[in-house]
Parts: sequence; C-alpha cells; structure tokens
Amino acid sequence: MVDHPKHASAAYEILDVIRQRWSPRAFDDTRDVAAGELLRLFEAARWAPSSLNEQPWRFVVASRRRNADAFRKLLATLHRSNTAWASRAPVLILAAVSKTLELTGAANLHAWYDAGQAVGFLTLQATAMGLAVRQMEGFDRARASEACGIPSSFEPAVVMAVGYVGDPDALDKEKHRQLEREPRIRRPLTEFVFEGTWGATLQV
Repeated sequence: MVDHPKHASAAYEILDVIRQRWSPRAFDDTRDVAAGELLRLFEAARWAPSSLNEQPWRFVVASRRRNADAFRKLLATLHRSNTAWASRAPVLILAAVSKTLELTGAANLHAWYDAGQAVGFLTLQATAMGLAVRQMEGFDRARASEACGIPSSFEPAVVMAVGYVGDPDALDKEKHRQLEREPRIRRPLTEFVFEGTWGATLQV
C-alpha cells in the first residue's frame, strides 16, 4: 500500500493503524457511513479501560442523511472555522462525559481521561476500517447540550466528524487545502519521556 503524505514517519516501529491515523478536514460527501460501521466504532469505544469500570462516556450521533435535523442542530453549535468543512462530513458525533461516579456520587476526577481513551479506541477502529475522524474542541458546549438533550449530570467534551477522506481541493480555505497535504510533525521522544526524574533522558 502506498503511504499517504499524512501517514506518520515513525522513529520506532509502531502499529500501522497508529501510523496511518490522521485528522482530515476534507470528507467525501458522496459516501455515507453505514449504521453497522458506526456500531463497530462504538463497540471499540465500549472496551476502553475506565476507572472503577464506570465507562463515563456517552455518544450522540447525528447523521447528515438519516437525521438531517439532528445533524443541522449539532453543526450549528460548531465555531465558524469548523462549520464549512464539517458540513460535508456524513456523521457528527458528540461525546459527553459524566461528572460524577455512579458508584458513590462523588466527582469523577478520571472521567475525561477515561472518555479520551474511549475516543482513542474509536478513532483507531475507524482508521482500521478505512474511515477518518476529526475531533473538534471548537464548539459551543451550552448550545450542544441543548441541541442533543444532554442532562446536567454530563458535560460535552468533543464533537467528532466521521467519514471517508475526500479531496482537499473541495475545501473552501487555501490554508486548509495546504494543511491536508503537509506532513505531520510531532515532538521527539526526548521532549516528553523522562527516566527517574523530570528532564532526564530515557536511557536505552
């Protein structure tokens, strides 16, 4: 398989599904994501680890073709910089996080960490299936809660666009078209992996 320019040039051997994961803005608006495919994504999220097995994540799905009204309402909560390209994605998903532990009623201090792992599992499953996910923090959380009927015990965390990668030339902004084609970059391991104490390089 020929690598896409966005596939990671890893310094060490990693799984292809990790190397090939990236976050496009250009989605193919002619291809839908079938309900069965969505269920596979959520099944992957279901098996993510969580503190006390609370599984403090919930997902609200808005499909552009199957539920145009829900899609329109969730799309309207996005910041302006996201709406133009996200409108072409076949599916938007709101992830919400429980504020408290069901077991005790205390604040769940690990909920966001756990929900992030669930979204990570979902994203890697999507990549393995040939789908792409772009996560967005740029949205109005209060409006999203209202649009999706989120109860007050949960907090919106992220909105995800899910679909098949499309043509960058279909994007409105030149900057976005350019970013779709530029190689991805990451910090080197020496900047965030330490041995024994902060700032000490891991010796191998």
